[in-house]
Amino acid sequence: MAKAKKDSGRQVIASNKKARHDYHVLDTYEAGLALMGTEVKSLRMGRASLVDGFCQFYNGELWLEHAYIPEYLAGSWTNHAARRRRKLLLHREELAKIEQKTRETGFTIVPLSLYFVDGKRVKVEIAVAKGKKEYDKRQTLREKQDNREAQRAMRYKNMG
Repeated sequence: MAKAKKDSGRQVIASNKKARHDYHVLDTYEAGLALMGTEVKSLRMGRASLVDGFCQFYNGELWLEHAYIPEYLAGSWTNHAARRRRKLLLHREELAKIEQKTRETGFTIVPLSLYFVDGKRVKVEIAVAKGKKEYDKRQTLREKQDNREAQRAMRYKNMG
């Protein structure tokens, strides 16, 4: 008989809501993250931020930069730097595909969310995205507001 999983699915630590507002998300990928022990302990406390984070290629490897994982409070001299560069773990084919896409002008790689999978491994959802213009952002907000008003109208119509 198979064992039942304790923590199945995702446990979100941090999400970058502003990324979906500022960028048109084209492709998303799930990447592993090479972390130190104190970083994992700090993430288990649920404090991290991807707001200033971005991804960049160095020597054929993809790195997550400026993501904030605070120092572990009970850590000693082995503690990590809060905004250090962290290596992303992806398959070679995925790396080649992402690098090819980002060579085109206007495309960038942004982290969307940071989460635990099955309570064990830390993963990052990254996206190949293209920056939105100011009018695109206004258009998106207008569409959201119109949808919200339509849903509200339907709800009241169904009630009465």
